[in-house]
Order: sequence, then structure tokens, then C-alpha cells
Amino acid sequence: MGSQGGFYQSKEFLDLVKSIGEARSKAEEDRIVLSEIETLKRRISEPDIPKRKMKEYILRLVYIEMLGHDASFGYIHAVKMTHDDSLLVKRTGYLAVTLFLNEDHDLIILIVNTIQKDLKSDNYLVVCAALNAVCKLINEETIPAVLPQVVELLGHPKEAVRKKAIMALHRFYQKSPSSVSHLISNFRKRLCDNDPGVMGATLCPFFDLIAQDVNSYKDLVISFVSILKQVAERRLSKAYDYHQMPAPFIQIKLLKILALLGSGDKQASETMYTVVGDIFRKRDSSSNIGNAVLYECICCVSSIYPNTKLLDSAADAISRFLKSDSHNLKYMGIDALGRLIKISPEIAEQHQLAVIDCLEDPNDTLKRKTFELLYKMTKSTNVEVIVDRMIDYMISINDNHYKTEIASRCVELAEQFAPSNQWFIQTMNKVFEHAGDLVNIKVAHNLMRLIAEGFGEDGDNADSKLRSSAVESYLHILGEPKLPSVFLQVICWVLGEYGTADGMFSASDVTGKLCDVAEACSSNETVKAYAVTALMKIYAFEIAAGRKVDMLPECQSLMEELLASHSTDLQQRAYELQAVIGLDVHAVECIMPPDASCEDIEVDQGFSFLDGYIQEAIEKGAQPYIPESERSGLLNMGKFRNQDHHESSHGLRFEAYELPMPAVQSRIPQALIPSTEMVPVPEPMYPRETDQTPVSPIPSNPSNAGSAELKLRLDEVQQKWGRPTYTPETSTSNSTSQKSVNGASAVNSTREAYASRKPQVEISHEKQKLAASLFGGSSKPEKRPATGHKVSKASSHMVEKSHVPNSSMEVAPEKAAPAQPPPDLLDLGEPTATSTAPSLDPFKQLEGLLDTTQDALAANSATTASRSPDVMALLYADTPIGIHNKDDADLLSGLSNPSVTHMAGATARSRLSQSSSKGSNPKDSLEKDALVRQMGVNPSSQNPNMFKDLLG
Repeated sequence: MGSQGGFYQSKEFLDLVKSIGEARSKAEEDRIVLSEIETLKRRISEPDIPKRKMKEYILRLVYIEMLGHDASFGYIHAVKMTHDDSLLVKRTGYLAVTLFLNEDHDLIILIVNTIQKDLKSDNYLVVCAALNAVCKLINEETIPAVLPQVVELLGHPKEAVRKKAIMALHRFYQKSPSSVSHLISNFRKRLCDNDPGVMGATLCPFFDLIAQDVNSYKDLVISFVSILKQVAERRLSKAYDYHQMPAPFIQIKLLKILALLGSGDKQASETMYTVVGDIFRKRDSSSNIGNAVLYECICCVSSIYPNTKLLDSAADAISRFLKSDSHNLKYMGIDALGRLIKISPEIAEQHQLAVIDCLEDPNDTLKRKTFELLYKMTKSTNVEVIVDRMIDYMISINDNHYKTEIASRCVELAEQFAPSNQWFIQTMNKVFEHAGDLVNIKVAHNLMRLIAEGFGEDGDNADSKLRSSAVESYLHILGEPKLPSVFLQVICWVLGEYGTADGMFSASDVTGKLCDVAEACSSNETVKAYAVTALMKIYAFEIAAGRKVDMLPECQSLMEELLASHSTDLQQRAYELQAVIGLDVHAVECIMPPDASCEDIEVDQGFSFLDGYIQEAIEKGAQPYIPESERSGLLNMGKFRNQDHHESSHGLRFEAYELPMPAVQSRIPQALIPSTEMVPVPEPMYPRETDQTPVSPIPSNPSNAGSAELKLRLDEVQQKWGRPTYTPETSTSNSTSQKSVNGASAVNSTREAYASRKPQVEISHEKQKLAASLFGGSSKPEKRPATGHKVSKASSHMVEKSHVPNSSMEVAPEKAAPAQPPPDLLDLGEPTATSTAPSLDPFKQLEGLLDTTQDALAANSATTASRSPDVMALLYADTPIGIHNKDDADLLSGLSNPSVTHMAGATARSRLSQSSSKGSNPKDSLEKDALVRQMGVNPSSQNPNMFKDLLG
């Protein structure tokens, strides 16, 4: 290779790579690359460059792009290389354009024709290079240009071409599912391909299709099970082995597909039990790929209908993972254990010591995964230990993102499993104090709601104790410096609502603390607003109780300061505080009732409280209210609006504009008065275009709504403040039924086997105590019957959520009606509807205005009711493939003769038509038009009543 250097490249290129590798700083690397860019700009524009040199220049451009610099000046040369007849140059060009360009680049249009030609080439290497470019560069608009040729390549004699054609169709499905919705039968045929590589490539689009619509592919369960069985029995050639594992990646993809097909389906799951059990028995834990297949088997077992033997095998595999010295295997074991405890919570108790070891491991990733497991297995007996551990870990980390996640989980667990009110308040205080402003504001609102509504236990006594405990703790916490803003908002709200409710603390003590908060947060207007409102509530409650209000000097100075504040919100609150202090007892009780934060607000939409005032005003001679539809002769417009109000709010409005009001002659602008200096020049007539304006979803005139009464739509509004709390997927009933399925003997035998495998080492007393705290007691997930919601408030969504049964535990799967095929989710076509607006001629309106036989002609309008086009979504349905495989002699012997039928969908579309009324006599119209033009006035833009006055 000599002067050419290694890999048939020039010494200059190798020196470039070497100098970049030896660069000591980013600045030095950028200097080398910029110098190379200038060199390439000069050389690549030279004429008659040899192909070998151009190929090297393109590779150097690729290297420049990889280092983050712009090489767009050479993109066009890479595109030209794709047109070359030389195979090596063409493949280099395709490689470069796939790295340089994206699917929306302007140069893509220059490559489409080349791709179409290369897809028909006799050289399969050229076809493969074109298919690689198709997967990367073809966008949704250019799919129809190459789709027929890609479909033809599914029958190519070379298996590499068929495999890449499947990959291209899969890419088309990801970009535009509707473009390949009619080609599902081709995927089914390629599942029976003679080459295992093509069959393995077909599993990828099948996984996406099944994830979208499971029921349409239930007939393929037997086929997938047969393929997996033959792969596990080493029926494939050794070329597909990886680390002595038979086609492990095909096994993993098949296990993922079977997990989707067997979820909640007992009949389909029973077909899978044998082959999954065989994979468990033949497992190879000596390599990473063998552990990967084993992990995927555990995931499959946790998704399909439960089986006792498979659960035992999965538990045994998890114990091997957890006892390994590799952090990767421990991580896999913790993740698999989290999946399995949803079905059988007793499995976690078998591995309690291993879980504690992972919790105390210095590896941060493993520790976080263990916290996720503890979060899933939390119950009322271990919530205190788990939440305290989470808070301690939250304090020790600096990752704000994960700190926010842990804070949210601590709040959810405290709300759901709090053993006492005192512990709940203390836990929430710790979360707010250490997480700071990272806590979501919804969490603060949720805490306020819980304190206001109470837990609903033991009557109002428990709720009052909860509030008293909160007030006492918050007054103590206010002495600490640098409290988060969100926490201060909660403290101010609670002190304002319940600071003096139980009589433990006087109003002067609480108001003094609130004034200190407002002064300390002088730059935070939100906290100051909460503090001022809390002061107003306390003084209002004191007045309502008949006690004398003595405002502290600091409170008086704060109020005077806020009365002159630049913030309108703070200024308004200060004026409200000043006004409330001067009211009597009766007025304060009406406007500020105690403990009314949870009361429903009734909205008087008709303002009935003003009826007496209105009647009194009318008796004194006031004019009654005139609806807008009856004002100034706009009755016709009111009719249009009423009619449009009852139509679909998504249609188009086609009514004409309002008639202009008759103008007073003295107000006519001087520019409209005819002048003798103006020369009458005939104006060309152009067709007038009418704009189409969409109908607003809110009526333009609410008073014209007729009998339709404005109401607040509250039917779909969720009655909750914060995010929904975590609820385990398995209920108590499911857990009990699972115990009966598993059997006590199997659990005991597994425990004895685990105990016999444990190393005979001495376990510390602290670790045993922690294990007893985490895993001791009943294994049934216990939950509080009413967590933070009173029944009367219709807010018991967490309790209802906790009783949703797990779909994977149902005994009999729900069967679809055989008469109707499952809907195809791949058809995303949408019908369209067009509409046209009526064209109005201003001179025809003028004719009507000048006609002496007619009075005043109202505005011509056409109200068109838009009809929603009918859509037929019934597409095709694939018939099941008959699979008859008795001896499993060959991989694909049982996957032949697929029959697939398709039903074509039909879509009906409707068109809207508009019509306009004709004018009066054309001859009279032309005479009047000429007279108007002589006056020098544009008739299309002036008031028609003014023309009457000018023309006599």
C-alpha cells in the first residue's frame, strides 16, 4: 500500500485523521478541521477530478460532518456520485447522502429518480444500496413513488434484497401507516419465507402491528409458538448462533410478541406455556445474551395469564440475578421482581435480604431501581420505613429531576397509606422543606385540600386534630430560615383558615408570624398575597366571634405599604383587608364564613338578586332592557345568529354583512362631495370575492341564544387537584385468588430452596430489623378507605381506582363477536368537505335600493347548514393462517398456505352548494350605474341611502 497508506486512502487523509486524534484541545481540533474545509472547497471545485479522488474527498467530508462542522458545500457532489455507473462509487455516494441529508432536504428530489432506476437494477448490491437510502431518505410525500417497486422486491431471488424490502415497508408504516395498510398480507407471506433472516425481519413490523391491534392477530399465536419452538430446539443453522445461543434476537422478539398476544387471554397463554418452560429449562446464564433471553422470558410470564410452574421458574431465575456480583444482573433482577410482584406479592418476601443489599449498594443506578421496587410494594405496614428511606435519599442527592420524582412519590405514598395524621403532616413538612420549590404546585394544592376536607375518619374530631397539628407544626417551622416559596404558600393558607380555630393560639401571635413572612419575602408577590389574605381571614373570624380586633403595628404598616404598592393584586388585597376590618359582625359572617373552603360555589347565572332593583328602577321611569337582537332594526341579524347558534359550531358562516346605518347628511366626509375638478373615468369592474369566516364556538351575541341557557360545563371536569396517586394493579381479591392458584406448597418449597441456597453468613441485627419492617406483616396491599376525600364531596377517586381488577388475572378472556371483524387501525384516511361562499354583487344591491317600487331591501344572505360527511371505516380483515405442524422437522414447515382476504373501504363525501338571488331590470341598472359614475362616487363602498339623497 506504500504511498497510498492503509485502506487504499492517501497519506494526506491518514495524516488528517492522525493530527485530529493527537489534538490536545478543542480549539486545535477546530483549527485543523477549518483548514481541511478550505482545502476541500478549493479541490472539489476543480474540473475532471478522478473518481478515486472524488471518493476520498467525500469520505473526508463525512469525517468533517462527524466532528460537528458544516460540509454542505459538498452535498451536491455526493448526490452526483449516486448517479455513477461504478458500483463502488455509487455505494459511497449512497452512504454519504444518507449521512448528509434528511428526509426533508431540498436535494432529495434529485435522488428519487436515481433510486427508482437502481431498484430495477440486475445487480442486487445496487438494489440493496438503493433500499438503504429508501429507509433513510424517503418521506411521506415520496412514498408512493417507490412503493410499487419495493413491493415487487419482496419476491426477489436474493434473500438480502427481500430482507431490506421488508425493512423499507416497515419504515413506510412508521412514517405513514395508511400508505401500507393494504400490504399486511405481504407481511404474513414473508413470515413463511424460506430464509430465517427474512422471517426474523418480518417480526419487527408484526410487533408494531400487534401493539396497535392485538385481536386482529390472535390467529398467529400458533405460528409464533411453532417458530419459537424450532428456534429453541436449534433447528436453524449455526450461522444464526450468538455465543452458542440459537438465534437469541429472534427469540427475544418472539417473546415480546407472545407477551402482547397472551395478555389477559387464557386460551392463547396455555399455548405458550410449554415453549416458555422449555426456554427456562435450557437457559444459559454464563453469557449476557443468555441472561437477556431469560429476562425476556420473565417479562413474558408476567404479562400472560399466570401459571404456577412458570412463576416458580421466574422466581428462581430472579434469585440467580439478585445473588450475582454483577450490578447489571442485580438491576435486571430488581426490575424483573417489580414486574412479578404485581401477580404474586409473596415473591418479594423470598428475596427481602437481597433487596436490602441493593438498597444499601453504593451504585446509584441500582439504588434508584430498588426504590422503584419499594414504591410498588408499599403497604400500610411498611410505609413509614420506605418513605423515610426515600426522604433520606432525596436529601443526599443533587439531581433536581430525580429529587422532584422522589418528592412526588413520597407525597403519593403518604396520602395513600398514612398511619396517622401526625406522621402525615410531619412527612409533608419534610418533603416541602428539603425538596424546596421543586415540588409541583399541584402537590401544595392537594395538601391544602386534604387538610380542609380531612380524612373522613372518626367524625370531625380526627379532622380538627389534623388541622391543629398542622397549625402547631407550621408555627414552629416559620422560625427556620430560607423556606421554599411553595411551602410558605401552604403555611399561610393553613394559618389563615385554622390558625385560631381551636383557641390554642391567639390572633396576635398568628398575625405577627404572617407579617414576618410578608416582610421576609418582600420580593415574592405570591407569598405576600397569601399572607395578606391570611391576615384578612383571621381578622374576619375574630370579628365574627365578637372579639375586639387589635391590629399590630407591624400589620398596620404592612397594610399601608401595600395600599401604595405597584402591584394591583397586592393593592386590591390591602384595600379588601382595610374594608373587612371596618364591617360589622353580620356582614363579615356573610362574606367570610368560617371553614367554608370546601363548600360548593353556586353561580346565579340569571342575576336574580338584581330583580328587585330592576323592578324599582322601572317603576321610577327607567327604560327596560332591550335585547341586542331588537336594537336598531337588527332583527334579521338576530335571526341569523339564532339559526347559526343551533348549527354545528365547526361549520362556516355564510350570512351577509349588516346593512349600513342611515348616515346623517351633515356628517358626510368632504371627500365624498362631488367636485367639478374630478374627471369621470370609467372604472373596470372586477368580480368581488367574499371571505369565508369560520364560526366561532362562542356565539357572538349571547342574548340571541333563544331558549338555550348558558351553563357551566362541569360534566367532564375531574374533581381533583393533584396527580392521581399510585394504585397497585392487583387488588386484594386478585391477590387472594392468586394465592389459591399458586398453592401454599409451591411457595413453601420455593422458600425452602431459597433458604438452602443462602450463604451461611451472619446477618447483622440492623439488616434483620429493616427486613422485618419492609416485608413483615400481611402481604396484602392495604389501603386507607378514604384518603383525603370526604364521601359527601364526591371526591373518592383514589378508592375507586384501587379496586380496578388486573386484566392479567381474569380467568376467562373476553371474546369478540364473531360476526364483526376487528377494526383496522392502519386506515387513517379522513374525508374532506368543501364549501363555497355566495358571491354578492354590490350593483345588484344598488338596484334594489334605487327601485321606487320596492321599500328597503335587506341584506341578501344564505345560511348553509354544513353536514358532516359520512365515513365508512370498515376495511379488510385478515383470515387466520392455517398452521398444521406435527413433527417440527423444519422451521417453516407449519407456516404455509396463508389466506388473507381484504375488504375495501368506501368513503362518501358531500359537497355544499350556494345560490344567490338575481337583481332587477338590467337596463335600469345600467342607467343608474352611469349616473352614479358621473357623480364620481364608488358605489361599491358607500352608503346606499346616501345615493338616494345624491340622485334625488
